[in-house]
Amino acid sequence: MEFADQFKRCIDSHEMIVIRDDGVNRHIRFKRPGTMCMHFDLLTWPGYLCYTGDMGTYVFRRMEDMFQFFRRPANNPQYRIDLRYWAEKVEASDKGDGIEKFSGTAFKANVRDFFDQATEDDDDWTDARKAALWDRIESDVLCGVYDDDDGEHRALAALRDFEHDGFTFMDWEGICNEYSHRFLWCCHALEWAIATYDGDMK
Repeated sequence: MEFADQFKRCIDSHEMIVIRDDGVNRHIRFKRPGTMCMHFDLLTWPGYLCYTGDMGTYVFRRMEDMFQFFRRPANNPQYRIDLRYWAEKVEASDKGDGIEKFSGTAFKANVRDFFDQATEDDDDWTDARKAALWDRIESDVLCGVYDDDDGEHRALAALRDFEHDGFTFMDWEGICNEYSHRFLWCCHALEWAIATYDGDMK
């Protein structure tokens, strides 16, 4: 299931509470009735938007009315959130998750790509040599790589120390970060909440 679908299921019963709505000065809360679980608030003032709640806190800066910046274009079914562009507008990010985090899954995929590119067009790398090399990479590099706070350090140390049959990761340039769960939640919440606000305010 895609993240957007998971998000929609989680906020299915959320309601909007307008605490302040004075031009670009707003304070709007979204929550399930009777609980603060997965609630979030949007606060705007000229040039800024703060998203804060159960799923973290992020402050964005771009234009006078930040609702306009995050508003989904009308009549564009192909529209997708531009996470890279939105991330560039973050002035302050959640202390727990930030914007990006190390991903063990991305790391393993990049290691496999590096291995494939380094061995596929070289006749010296016979099938037997490649199989033996990959077994060592799995046991010495990929085993024990997790998406935890120390995962990136352990993964890069394993790459640095690895050598087998003349193969090393000396030219490694893989990017192993993915957008954090909280940042993804924030972005989907912004899109949904502003669309909800627009629908209720019309």
